[in-house]
Amino acid sequence: MACGSRLRRTRFAPSPTGLLHLGHAHAALAAAARADPGEFLLRIEDIDAARCRPEFEAAIYEDLAWLGLDWQRPVMRQSERRAAYDSALNYLISLNLCYPCRCSRGDIRAALAAPQEGVPLAGPDGLVYPGTCRGRAMRSAGPQDAIRLDMERALTFLRGTALAFSETGSLHTGVHKLDEERLVTHVGDVILFRPTIGTSYHLAVVVDDAAQGITEVTRGEDLFEATQIHVVLQKLLQLQTPSYYHHTLIRDDAGKRLAKRDDARALRRFREDGETPADIRMRIGL
Repeated sequence: MACGSRLRRTRFAPSPTGLLHLGHAHAALAAAARADPGEFLLRIEDIDAARCRPEFEAAIYEDLAWLGLDWQRPVMRQSERRAAYDSALNYLISLNLCYPCRCSRGDIRAALAAPQEGVPLAGPDGLVYPGTCRGRAMRSAGPQDAIRLDMERALTFLRGTALAFSETGSLHTGVHKLDEERLVTHVGDVILFRPTIGTSYHLAVVVDDAAQGITEVTRGEDLFEATQIHVVLQKLLQLQTPSYYHHTLIRDDAGKRLAKRDDARALRRFREDGETPADIRMRIGL
């Protein structure tokens, strides 16, 4: 676990796929506040090249500066770190913990819809994969295949290792021990590599947090359940587990989490309407 006596190092890691909105402001300001008097870092999560745009990345820097935030340079960009992700993936493959998967989302939904499967379970990585391709050898992998972690085999490899993380946020304060049975049944064989982006969110975020020396990960409560995946990967890759701070989400009047397509709540719109950073802090309850 991260040592409590060290100055915190936190990060804000947006994807340049749209304009930042009030939810992003909340996340960035919360991370910066948690770092004070430590270090606040910025990371651009731009591995999805098909959706990321240079103009959105430029807007991220502009909006954060307008909010009064500063960060270390140079900024880490995921699009420049493919070698690090490949190295981590190849290491897990060398441990015989991975297999190629050619199932589409439609295939998975169809398999889970079979009467004998019961009600499909949704986990932190989406529908829990039914294991259709489990057992395929890596030598059979094709260029369009994803690569999955065999969760049950990974937990067997980690037997005897303490699997837990510390939560410092008020929503889930305390030490959380991972339930290995639920990892298999309610999380399943998560994807570590997608051919369309060259890695996966779970693998990239674990590798990047370690590379940046993050001591406390601050992010929205919607990612709390995904933390168990990240702890497993940290242990497999022999990386330190930081502490975690999951904050509440900013929602619209209907209670729905804000999305980047909701331009009406984009920071740029508030700025154009004459609002100040202080106004934004009041809007998000800071």
